[in-house]
Amino acid sequence: MQYLLMHKRIPVVPMEIDESTGAITFLGALAAPQHLPIGIAYSGAEVDRKSLNDWWSGRSIPASRSGLREALETMGVSSPQLLLTKCFGLSLSDQYWVCPENSGLKWEDVNFFDHPFSDDVGNILFGDAPANDDIDLTSPDNTSDGQLRKKWKVIDGKRCLLKGGSNPAQQEPYNEAIASAIMRRLGIAHIPYSVELIDETPYSVCEDFITPQTELVSAWHIMQTSKKLNHMSNYQHYLYCCQMLGIPGVADALDRMLAVDFLIVNEDRHLNNFGAVRNAETLAWIGAAPIFDCGTSMWHDRFTEQIQPLGKQTSKPFRTDHAEQIKLVKSWEWLDFSALKGIDEEFREIVKGSPSIDEARLDALCYGLKKRAQLLQENVRTRGREGTGRDER
Repeated sequence: MQYLLMHKRIPVVPMEIDESTGAITFLGALAAPQHLPIGIAYSGAEVDRKSLNDWWSGRSIPASRSGLREALETMGVSSPQLLLTKCFGLSLSDQYWVCPENSGLKWEDVNFFDHPFSDDVGNILFGDAPANDDIDLTSPDNTSDGQLRKKWKVIDGKRCLLKGGSNPAQQEPYNEAIASAIMRRLGIAHIPYSVELIDETPYSVCEDFITPQTELVSAWHIMQTSKKLNHMSNYQHYLYCCQMLGIPGVADALDRMLAVDFLIVNEDRHLNNFGAVRNAETLAWIGAAPIFDCGTSMWHDRFTEQIQPLGKQTSKPFRTDHAEQIKLVKSWEWLDFSALKGIDEEFREIVKGSPSIDEARLDALCYGLKKRAQLLQENVRTRGREGTGRDER
């Protein structure tokens, strides 16, 4: 079927999508190069089809999503990529969409920021049976990423994301809440998360920070804008790409992100859950995105006896060990350790009442967080407030 890739109201490139596979099989002449998704390769009026296909398939629900196979069976769809055209590829993270040829549709007619959307897909992804046989697949849940169960829901007129946890402790929602508390105390730009119990199951809840005028661009796509030189590390390459694009405040934002991830032992700060925000109409960069998606932390998938704040702690995206990654921080002048006093007890209050975290685990988690704060303070004391920002690889 023939479509136009649109950036809000601007036609970018004609395309043909195979309705049986969801893949882009043909691209016409590029109409608006500056409005192509960031990092997509092109030459003249010709767009690299593989590059755009990777971007397009990357908008779909990942195959690793918990409960996805059963959800697809319920929806009568063979692959998550086939859900994309059911919602015109629309997302609540950016302003890209695909307009069927000769349909006359406009962004104002279909976008999810201004219009209601179906709860069917989200409910099915949460394991709930559909209310009837007539399933409405028009949903921003078709373009949500991540492995954990999640769904978008309108709460008091606001677009909010609900996200679950994983076994054994269903701990990720509480981790999101304590990460929010840490960043609130330290004055770090972040997305606030709260915890809601639904049928005795915890879910994190956060409001969409993207508006109809803005969009999130992941670090991964930013890093595709320039070829990485052999002598550059991924950290240096990311800073270089941001500099070339004119994104302000990135180094300072990374300092804060790496510090928070050290404190909460975040194991999954991958290149798609941080990045930058730009104005979707003027294309002007606003700056680094506020920190979000911190749930895969605090030994979430370990048994209680495995919660050990010392020793090697797995990290991403620039180093595999937090003890090494924290050395990339360029300055600690912004960090007030007194603001973290009692953070372990705040964690206790947040988790208290959890149906899946017992007292022994909660004690271990609170001790672990308190110890991580002490370790960070020792690290800063040893290296000095200015830091080194050393990156020799």
